[in-house]
Amino acid sequence: MTREQIPNQQRQKCEVWTRVMGYHRPVSAFNPGKQSEHKERQHFTECAAQQSCHHI
Repeated sequence: MTREQIPNQQRQKCEVWTRVMGYHRPVSAFNPGKQSEHKERQHFTECAAQQSCHHI
């Protein structure tokens, strides 16, 4: 089933958490300024940052 097929009433909200100052917090608990800053962050994976990734 694709997103377009699921009615809004049946969708479940996804809570996004992030690590802030050594502990985890839900982004929805941030003030509006911090939420805006979070949207501008650039996310990366460790493998992509290392240029070469070795999988075991």
